[in-house]
Parts: sequence; structure tokens; C-alpha cells
Amino acid sequence: MRVVDTSAWIEWLLDSPTGKQLAADLPAEADWLVPSIVQLELNKWLTRELGETRADQVIAFSMTCVVINLDSRIALLAADLHREHGLSTADAIIYATARDQGAELLTCDAHFKDLPGVRYYAKTAWLMES
Repeated sequence: MRVVDTSAWIEWLLDSPTGKQLAADLPAEADWLVPSIVQLELNKWLTRELGETRADQVIAFSMTCVVINLDSRIALLAADLHREHGLSTADAIIYATARDQGAELLTCDAHFKDLPGVRYYAKTAWLMES
């Protein structure tokens, strides 16, 4: 089981060099855990950057994976992780979801880099072709 952070989704969807590297570590749909807050972040980003049609397609795919909704247990764990690691609210929820589910977190966000249970891919600079 693996939680894929929003940053990893974006790199994968853009087919960036980092996205190509991490693609081998993307889980099968049955093992791909999607915190509902990742759906929110993805929908916001996709609608702004790639349009509503692409956002709808990606969110539809995310719903074929295992969606984990925010509940009190995850929220309270996220509060602890926020205090312990200085994570933003959204990042604390994503990390708490992975911890709660006993899953690894796949991410490209450097603030997760040294945390336990994280598979981190550094973003590489690149230019998108038009």
C-alpha cells in the first residue's frame, strides 16, 4: 500500500523527468491510497493548469483507487505530526493518512524527505515542450 502525495501525482501527470523516475514506484490501483485532501489539491491544480476535462479524468481515476476520507483518528494524528514535524495542515493530513494505513508515502516534496516511511524523489529542473 502506498499513498501518493499531490506533488508526485503532478510530476507523473506532467510526465516530467521526476515523474518518469517515480512511475515505477506507483502502486497498482488496489494498493494506491488516495487521501481525500489529495483529491481536493489535484482538482484545484488540474482545473487551473490543465482544465476541467483533465481534472474530471484524473479525479475519476483517483476514485478507482482506495480513497481514504479524513476522520477524527487521522485528524488527531495529523495534529500531532504537524506539531512534531512542522508540516502544513494538508501535508500533515497526507502523512497521517499514510501512517494510519501502515503505508509508505511517495512524494517529491522536500519537507517529507527525512521522515520515516517516505519514498522521496527530488524534483529536477526541466522545461515543458509546447
